[in-house]
Amino acid sequence: MAILDSKGRLFGKINLLDLGAALVILLVIFGIFIFPGTSGSVAQVGSKTVPIEVDLVVRGLNVRDPEQLFNNGFQKGGKTNVIIRNQPYGQIEIKSIQQLPRTVNVFQPDGTVKELPDPKTNNFSTDFLLTLDGKAQVTTSGPVLGNSKVKIGMPFELEGFNYNFNATVIDIRIKDK
Repeated sequence: MAILDSKGRLFGKINLLDLGAALVILLVIFGIFIFPGTSGSVAQVGSKTVPIEVDLVVRGLNVRDPEQLFNNGFQKGGKTNVIIRNQPYGQIEIKSIQQLPRTVNVFQPDGTVKELPDPKTNNFSTDFLLTLDGKAQVTTSGPVLGNSKVKIGMPFELEGFNYNFNATVIDIRIKDK
C-alpha cells in the first residue's frame, strides 16, 4: 500500500488539504487560548489610577440665563458627561463652578490701561471656570482619562440634559491619595 495514492490521500483515507486545514485551525485555537498576548490598552501599561482635578474655562457661552443653567443640573456636586476628542469618557463630578466677570481693557488719558467691567452690550454671553473631579491613569506621558491623554489646551465637550458646549483645559492637578 502506497503512502500517497493518485487522489492525494494519505494511506488512502485522509486528504492532504483537509489535514492542512485542520492543522491551521488547531494552531489558531492554540494561539488564542494558550498565548493570548497582552491585554488592556496601551494607556494602562505601567500606570496607576489617581484622583485628579481638571480646570476648564468656557469663553463666550451664549445662554439667556446663566443662573438657570447652573441651577438645573449643571451645578457644584452634580455630574456632567464628558467627551474628549470625540470619544465619550462618561460622567465626571463638577467640583466647583465660578462665573467670571466680563471685562474690557480701557485706555486712560495718561496712556495706562485699566480693566473695567463690560458695559453689557451683549447680555447673552457668559464666561465661567469649572473644576472637574475624577480619576485618571497616570502614565509617563501624563494623565489619561478613558483612552485620551489630558493636556492643557485640549478641548472638552460637556453634555447634559439641556446643554452641550466646549471648554478648554487650563490646569491639571494630580492629587495625592
